[in-house]
Amino acid sequence: MATTQLGDTTVSTVGELPAVGSKAPGFDLVDAKFQALTDSSVAGKRVVLNIFPSIDTGVCQASVRTFNELASGLDNTAVVCVSRDLPFAQARFCGAEGIDAVLVGSAFRSSFGQDYGVAIDGGGWDQLFARAVVVLDTDGTVLYTQLTDAIGQEPDYDAAVAALS
Repeated sequence: MATTQLGDTTVSTVGELPAVGSKAPGFDLVDAKFQALTDSSVAGKRVVLNIFPSIDTGVCQASVRTFNELASGLDNTAVVCVSRDLPFAQARFCGAEGIDAVLVGSAFRSSFGQDYGVAIDGGGWDQLFARAVVVLDTDGTVLYTQLTDAIGQEPDYDAAVAALS
């Protein structure tokens, strides 16, 4: 289990992020149109998984906006923004903000949080996701991971992009 801060409270996750150099777990998410978004959907591309608790918080929105801006400059790379929000909420936010360079994936009916070790274990945010980034190579090998020190902190965008070089 890993820990991060939620305000003044230390919270634990159900596990650890996958290790750099390891093969990432597969994922099975639901996109904004309630279609399957899986690791097979992005096969052959590098993948940036932007993982966060809810699209309805300011820092989560900022991370989606920033990765949307960065995505257009990333060759052969899919940026997937992952939360447990329902696809309706993800689609609403992306539509209102003109977000169109990233994919959104809802884990509301998947084991993603457990598989990637990011589900919060207990408390008021139980099973929502801690803020993390996982970068994968074209073959699914983990190139970079970050669990932010605090859920209210944006991820290190520069480090995530640098991992793709």
